[in-house]
Amino acid sequence: MSKRDRLLKGKEKENHERWLITYADMITLLMIFFIVMYTMSKIDASRFQAIAESLHKAMGGRGAIMYDGAPGLTPATYEKTDPGDVQTLEMQETQSLLKIKEQIEDYLEKNGLQDKVTVELEDRGVVVSFMDVVLFPLGSAELNADSVEIIQKVGGILSQVSNYIRVEGHTDNLPINTVRFPSNWELSTARATRVVKELINTHRLPPERLSATGYGEYRPRRPNDTAENRRHNRRVDIVVLRNRFDEVEPGKKLSVQQVIKSQTTTLEE
Repeated sequence: MSKRDRLLKGKEKENHERWLITYADMITLLMIFFIVMYTMSKIDASRFQAIAESLHKAMGGRGAIMYDGAPGLTPATYEKTDPGDVQTLEMQETQSLLKIKEQIEDYLEKNGLQDKVTVELEDRGVVVSFMDVVLFPLGSAELNADSVEIIQKVGGILSQVSNYIRVEGHTDNLPINTVRFPSNWELSTARATRVVKELINTHRLPPERLSATGYGEYRPRRPNDTAENRRHNRRVDIVVLRNRFDEVEPGKKLSVQQVIKSQTTTLEE
């Protein structure tokens, strides 16, 4: 056999499908990658809790909390909360809020203010609602002379609890356009802020517990189609928020348990 024939025979034996081996390896790796990703997406709350507790012990009694939606973790105290304890605390808080409601109702009845000031226990907490004529002249954010005494009395009752307190200003849909109040937004916010200042000055309520919000005409109690309905919509609400709403206050962070709960809820949906 000549040299030329031997070379041709060697070439015939070459494997031209070696690329299939590399391709198969790549497909296998991709399959493993997606299996791992799928497994990680199925969060088991109990296993997540066990991992968190292990980390808690390994870090010397320090766990981790997660900022709202942020990927980073920061050290903090980790505490387990018994569901029974939470329910007991909520019942105690409800009793405390009912006591406040009854005290305010008693004050309103003794002073004949039931038609101008109402107090209700809602899901978010106790809501004390003042019709604007009780506190402010029409189109103004300056308190009436008599309104200071009312706020002082109500503020004294509210000082018995340590809950967050939000003051909400509301108007009707009649437009206002003055130098100080270009719209109802400014008027409602200024009224809420004025009540907050009075609560701080009179009873020295901690400013960090208070907030002022202006809703303008966009949270009406009744349709703004009659003078009587608009009169009811012009109001200032003092809301004693339940403690569970502390979680939505600025600066609050999610605990490990809250992260687990939110992840579990997302998966169930």
